[in-house]
Amino acid sequence: MFFRGLVQFFFFWMMLSPALLAQGLVQSGPMVGYSAKREALLWVQTKGSAQVYFEYWDQALPKTRYRTEIYATQKGEAYTAKLVADQLLPGKKYAYELFVNGKKQTFPYPLAFQSQAHWEYRTDPPAFKFAFGSCNFVNDSLYDRPGRAYGGEYGIYQAIYNEKPDFMLWGGDNIYLREGDFDSQTGVFHRNTHTRSTPELQPLWANTHHYAIWDDHDFGPNDSDGSYVYKSMTERAFQLFWGNPNYGPATEGKGCNGSFKWNDVEFFLLDNRYFRTANENHAQPRQMIGKAQMDWLINALAVSEAPFKFVVIGCQVLNPAVVYENYSTYAEERAELLRLVREANLKGVFFLSGDRHHTELTMLKESPRRYPLYDLTASPLTSGVSMSATNEANTLRVPGTLVQERNFALMEVSGPRRDRKLKIKIMNKDSKVLWEREIAAKELE
Repeated sequence: MFFRGLVQFFFFWMMLSPALLAQGLVQSGPMVGYSAKREALLWVQTKGSAQVYFEYWDQALPKTRYRTEIYATQKGEAYTAKLVADQLLPGKKYAYELFVNGKKQTFPYPLAFQSQAHWEYRTDPPAFKFAFGSCNFVNDSLYDRPGRAYGGEYGIYQAIYNEKPDFMLWGGDNIYLREGDFDSQTGVFHRNTHTRSTPELQPLWANTHHYAIWDDHDFGPNDSDGSYVYKSMTERAFQLFWGNPNYGPATEGKGCNGSFKWNDVEFFLLDNRYFRTANENHAQPRQMIGKAQMDWLINALAVSEAPFKFVVIGCQVLNPAVVYENYSTYAEERAELLRLVREANLKGVFFLSGDRHHTELTMLKESPRRYPLYDLTASPLTSGVSMSATNEANTLRVPGTLVQERNFALMEVSGPRRDRKLKIKIMNKDSKVLWEREIAAKELE
């Protein structure tokens, strides 16, 4: 009798346990990755091995539901899952739900994503806006250096969320690997997991599309370069945790470079770490991005018809001050990049950078006959603020644009196809606009 009762209890538990295990099994996310006209990427991380899938529907037609494939998360992939919602129609708003071990998960905020509009040969391109920022430090007392906490003011994520950007572009140093992380997959997975799990970030992950590059602190140790022996390990983690549409098209799949398009605007994501010569190595030819990436970039810019061609890189490009890790410290390659941009007669080029723990707009205009080149540096999100730029010789800084507090950029592109305009707002954690500028695409021709 006792044995039969034990068997019945065991059978009952086996039937019930998937639903019970699903509760509290989500570690971080869900997060929305890239968006295309016919598909979008959905991401989630569980606390242990689990079966996950998403259901989604057009918000205007809630009775017709679609389902992604089912994926089993596993330890060797940090229990992450990347699933494609591939039954989309262009220009639609979708809601979605997450299922873990067959059980629907509930969240105290909406889950939503969008497909891009099929505007070509039909209408003017739609207006859109995106958030941009870098240097995102989340405190972890067990592994942080002793003393005052370096990160803070995580309410900035809510400020970004409140602006309802179509997507967020992460400009590097999106996590900060610590000394305890550099030499093991366990450490690298922990750091990515710890930052991704920040409670204040979860609504932003769930409702906004996300794209990213890396800089030294996502890639390896401070100021790290191509000699970092575990770079393949951090590269794999980057691809597991982010949802870009492609990786390494310029470099045979190596590194985090890539590109994507949003409506009529294109974004070119550069990797300034994987192929980098060490900062202090002056005995060999010096490179930050390398010839293969340079050739791909110039070709891709040349074929692009976008009114704004955003080149996204972890370091400042136009600041002439030869300090820290500005591109000016790699003078020959920087000069080659600027020469090629000019000689190829590329229009609409606009640099986006991070790294410096301050924000500023830099403008280079060599002559009245050449359009100005801009470099918007947006930093930091939650890391410590640097005051070094106060006395720095950035002779090309646009007056009134230096910001030395935690902030993010809100970028809005609008107007008819032949007269697009870019509006830049720099905002703090309290949603206060610190400065704003408008730049017409025609100014970059």
